[in-house]
Amino acid sequence: MKKILLGMTAVLSLLACNNGSQNQNPFLTEWDTPYGIPPFGDIAAGDYIPAIEAGIEQQNTEIDSIVNNPESPTFLNTVLPLELSGEILSKVVGVLYNVCETDRTDELDSVMEKAIPMLTEHEDNISFNKGLYERIAKIYFADQSQLTREQQMVLKKRFEAFERNGIGLPEKQQARLREINTEMATKTQKLGNNILSESNAFKEKFGISVSDYPNAMTTTEDRALRQQMLEAYTMRGHNGNEFDNRQLVIDIMRLRIEKAKIMGYANPAAYLLEPKMAHDTETVDAFLSDIMAAAVTKAKEEVYDMQKLMDEDIAAGKLPAGSKIEPWDWWYYAEKVRKQKYDLDEELTKPYFKLENVVKGIFIAANTLYGVNMEKLEDVPSYNPDEVTTYKVTDADGNFLGIFTTDYLPRSSKRGGAWMNNVREQYVDVRGEMVRPIIVNVGNLEENLTIDEVQTVFHEFGHALHGLLTQCHYPSVSGTSVKRDFVETFSQFNENWAFQPELLAQYATNDEGEVIPAELVEKINNSLKFNQGFMTTELCAASILDMKWHELESVDGIDIDAFEQKVCKEMGLIPEIGPRYRTTYFNHIFSSGYSAGYYGYLWAEVLDKDIFSIFEASGNVWNKELATKFKQTFLEKGGSEEPMILFQRFADRMPDNTAFLKGRGLK
Repeated sequence: MKKILLGMTAVLSLLACNNGSQNQNPFLTEWDTPYGIPPFGDIAAGDYIPAIEAGIEQQNTEIDSIVNNPESPTFLNTVLPLELSGEILSKVVGVLYNVCETDRTDELDSVMEKAIPMLTEHEDNISFNKGLYERIAKIYFADQSQLTREQQMVLKKRFEAFERNGIGLPEKQQARLREINTEMATKTQKLGNNILSESNAFKEKFGISVSDYPNAMTTTEDRALRQQMLEAYTMRGHNGNEFDNRQLVIDIMRLRIEKAKIMGYANPAAYLLEPKMAHDTETVDAFLSDIMAAAVTKAKEEVYDMQKLMDEDIAAGKLPAGSKIEPWDWWYYAEKVRKQKYDLDEELTKPYFKLENVVKGIFIAANTLYGVNMEKLEDVPSYNPDEVTTYKVTDADGNFLGIFTTDYLPRSSKRGGAWMNNVREQYVDVRGEMVRPIIVNVGNLEENLTIDEVQTVFHEFGHALHGLLTQCHYPSVSGTSVKRDFVETFSQFNENWAFQPELLAQYATNDEGEVIPAELVEKINNSLKFNQGFMTTELCAASILDMKWHELESVDGIDIDAFEQKVCKEMGLIPEIGPRYRTTYFNHIFSSGYSAGYYGYLWAEVLDKDIFSIFEASGNVWNKELATKFKQTFLEKGGSEEPMILFQRFADRMPDNTAFLKGRGLK
C-alpha cells in the first residue's frame, strides 16, 4: 500500500515539475470544497485530457506496484489496492460523463472524441494484464473462508471480468478485441450524440421536447399534426442526414457479433446475458413471450374501447367514415377513455403535482421509510447553477450519507429521458475513512407533472436511494453496482409510494395551498392499471426487439426496416402499437449499457411488485420494521451479495409473478 501512495506522489510531482500549467488543473489537486463536491466552476474543457493522461499514468504506476509485489498475493495486497486505484481517473470520469450528458457542447464533444479511445485502451491494458490476472486468480482459487462475503463478491467480480474480457485468449485475438472495443466505444458515443441532435431538431420543428411527446400526443386534437409528430419522433436517426444512425447500428452490431464469437459465444445476447440473473437467451425469450401474449390480449380490448369513441367522432362529422385507430391516435383516445371510465382529467391533477411539490414528496417518503433527511445547500459548486439544486443527505442520527443533486428541467444540451448518475462512488478509502457518494438525478420535466412524470421522479429517486444508502467497503460493489436486470428493482419499487393517500396529503397541493381532493386521489389510484395493455406491449416489444438484434449471428444483408417489421410480426404486435423505441434511437441498447438487457425493467418489476406485496400484506405499506429490513437487506448491500440470495433473505421464499401481473392489469 505504501508503494502505491509513493507512486501517486511521484506522478503528481513529475507533472508539477514538467508542466507548470498542470498545477492549475482542478483534477490534479485536492478539492477543498464542501463535502468534496467537484469545483465545477474551476473546470475548463482543456483540463480533461491532461487529467486523463495523468490519471492513466497514476493508475499504471499503482497497478505496476501490485504486480511487482514480491509477497504472495492476498486480498489486502492485490484486490484492495486495485479497488482503490485510479483516484484521478475516477474524479475526471465522474464529472466528464455527467456534464457531457447534461450540458453538451462542441468543445466537450471534441474532448470525448479524444477521451474515449484513451480510456478504452487503458481499460484494455488492465483487462489484458497477465501479471495482475495471475495474482487475482491465485486468490480466487485459494481458500476464501477468511474473506468476508463482500470481499468474496469483489474477488469474484474481478476474476470474472478478466475471464470475460479475454485474458485467456491468444495475443492475436486480444489485439483484435482491443480494436473492437475502441471502435464500439467511439461509435456508441457518436450514435448517442446523433440521437440528441435529432431530438433537438424535433423540438425545433414542433416546439416540444421529445420528453413531452406523450403529453402532446395526448392533448393535440389535430389528427394530421399527431401523425406528423409520431412520424418525426419515430424516424429520429433515420432521416438520411448527417445524424442518420442506420449504418452505425449495423457497424455496432457487427462488432458485437465478432466480439461474442471471439469469446466463444454464438451471439452477443448469449455473451451479455451469462453474468445476469436471467443468465441465458432461452430464459429471457420465454419470459418476454409470456408477457407479450397477455399484454397484446389486453391491448386489443383497449383498442375496442378507443374505437367506440372514435366512432362517435365519426358520427359527429369530426373524422371521415371508416377511420380506424392508428398509432398516432392511441395517446389521444386513451385519454378520452380514461376520462370516460375513471372521470379523470390530468389537467385537473397537474396543478397538484408541481415539480417542487413532488420533490418534497420523495423526500417525505424517504424520511418516513428510512429516516433519511434532506437539507438544501446554498453556494456550493454546481455544473449548472441556474438549474441544479444540491442537498446534503443524513440519516436519522444525523450521520452524513452523501450529496444529492437534482437537474430536472429540459434544455437543448441535455439528452432526452431521465436518469441517475454517480459523480462519486461510496467506499472506504486507503485511510480507512468512509467516502460518501455524490448522486445526480436528471430529467426533462415541466413545472407541472403528469401522473407518469410523477412516477418518473419517484423512479429516479429510487436509484438515488440505492446509491445514497449503500454501506459497502469497495467501490465495485457499492450502491447500484449490481446485475443489470436487478438494478431497476429499487427504482421501480420506489414508485409504489407515489400515490399513497397518506403521502399525497403531505405533498400534493395547488397554488392556493389546497390539498388534492380525496376523490381525485381515488380516481388516480383506480386508473393506475389503465392503458397497461399498451404500456406493457410497447415495453415488451422493445425488449424483444433488443433481444432479436443481439441474437443475430450476422448482420450481412440486414435492412433495419425489414428486420423491425419481421420481428414485430413474429412477436404478434398489433398495428396500432409500435415498440417503445425503434432501432435508430434506441439509446438504451446501443449507447447506454442495456444491450440484451432492456428486458430488465420487466424482470425487475416482478421482483419489486412481489416485495411490495409483502408490505401490503402487513396491513401497512409504511411498515417501519419492513422498511428497515428492506433498507438493510437491499439498499445497504449493493452488489455485495447475489441478488436472489438477498431476495430470499427478505421474502423467505422465491419470487412470485402474481403481484406483477395484477399490477399490470394482466391477471
